[in-house]
Amino acid sequence: MKIALVGATGLVGSVMLNVLERSKLQIDELFPVASEKSVGKTVLFKQSEIALMGLEKAVEKSPDIAIFSAGGQTAKDWARKFADKGIFVIDNSSAWRMNNNIPLVVPEINGGILDVNSKIIANPNCSTIQMVMALAPLHKAFGIERLVISTYQSVTGSGAKAVRQMQDERICRPQVQLFYPHPIDLNVIPHGGDFMGNGYTTEEEKLINETKKILNDYSLRITATVVRVPVFGGHSESINVEFKKEFELEKVVELLENFPGIIVQNDPENNIYPMPKYAEGKDAVFVGRIRRDFSQPKTLNLWVVSDNLRKGAATNAVQIVEYLVDHKFV
Repeated sequence: MKIALVGATGLVGSVMLNVLERSKLQIDELFPVASEKSVGKTVLFKQSEIALMGLEKAVEKSPDIAIFSAGGQTAKDWARKFADKGIFVIDNSSAWRMNNNIPLVVPEINGGILDVNSKIIANPNCSTIQMVMALAPLHKAFGIERLVISTYQSVTGSGAKAVRQMQDERICRPQVQLFYPHPIDLNVIPHGGDFMGNGYTTEEEKLINETKKILNDYSLRITATVVRVPVFGGHSESINVEFKKEFELEKVVELLENFPGIIVQNDPENNIYPMPKYAEGKDAVFVGRIRRDFSQPKTLNLWVVSDNLRKGAATNAVQIVEYLVDHKFV
């Protein structure tokens, strides 16, 4: 098993190294890939220092799988070059997600769409992944009619420069370099991605479009508001979901508890509910504040939290690799 990790020095890439190291995969060779200015430097993997290489050399090495965490432009420029050599590419950017011929995969939900010919596979947006994990078993049981989503997204979802901005603001460093258009510490910013002509942002558009594709239901009515909040641990989401069928809360909890990768924390009387502080570094999706919306029939409220660098990025990508290996596509 030979795996290339493109973007090995980035925020997601460093977490990816950790998740790969702790996975069940038997990796014989790892090819960490970074920009030309970083070539020759090293990363630590399984107690060994491994030299970073460029993309050209990584293609020449003919790995079995290449995991991309280097941004959309790199994915557009290089994914096909790997795939044309028969290499499976799992891309963490938005470059390929809405391509009709590219599978957009959360293994617990739709891993079955993968086959030996799925050479480029898209990893969904972090906020989408944790949401559809909670929604998939409920959609199967009750049929989703409409979703209203409000996200509370960690600065880690914006990358190292955003994290640095918040850290500098916290210690009152003079002349803070702004990544966001406003201060983020002691603030919330209702702005994720770029604003489009219709008043929504690209992050909100991803939640809408990717959810429909993953759940394979383009009839879903979805609206979303993305908010950046000054936390490190992960993304939180308030989800209001209207179903086609009536439901019982006990059945909702049962379905969530039995779905792989979900941990239910739903005991508000004892102050037990999901929080990003305690989701950090964990692979699960945590669901709580499960309650009926009494303002209209067949409608439910959920609070969903997950570490966006783990299940929202690195863990999901590695689970896709594991699926390919388990099904002997590699």
